[in-house]
Amino acid sequence: MTNIILLGPPGAGKGTQASHLVESRNMTQLSTGDMLREAQTSGTEMGKKVAAIMAEGKLVTDQIVIGLIREKLQEGSEGGFIFDGFPRTLPQADALAKLLDEMGLKLNTVIEMQVDDEVLVERVVNRAAEAKAAGKPVRADDTADAMRTRLMEYYKKTSPLIGYYYAKGNLQRIDGMDTIDEVRKSIDWIMGS
Repeated sequence: MTNIILLGPPGAGKGTQASHLVESRNMTQLSTGDMLREAQTSGTEMGKKVAAIMAEGKLVTDQIVIGLIREKLQEGSEGGFIFDGFPRTLPQADALAKLLDEMGLKLNTVIEMQVDDEVLVERVVNRAAEAKAAGKPVRADDTADAMRTRLMEYYKKTSPLIGYYYAKGNLQRIDGMDTIDEVRKSIDWIMGS
């Protein structure tokens, strides 16, 4: 069983690569956004807490997110887990390390998808233009300014994780600007395809 974190700014392709790993390696993707949405409708005690907090427009605490991750880890996964969108901060990274240790699990590798910010901005703007031309809904934050704001937020909060995992010896870097297939091959190589 292999447990990994995919690191990279919004639009880097983490979700695309996680989908491949789920399919090819029978891994379980732990996307915090998906877990929070699922919890809201689950009817569990944790789900009720999440629903109440989100209904008030507040942010869910790290403690609750770690609780949701614990529940998912307890369910198990044949191929291991992909942490997507978590951790985002150093305290979250520490909390995840502690949780994995408590459960007798380990983090095998952290894959940083390195990308060019301006290309990401261009991708988002093009995606929005294509969707609009096809008569499909366009996300409100699919604008150049919104994307630059999201990137700045990522660098402020999440980029310290790169040094954190480098110091722990489990950071691997790949060129996220390669084609989807080339990025996939790089990840497979790191994971020992």
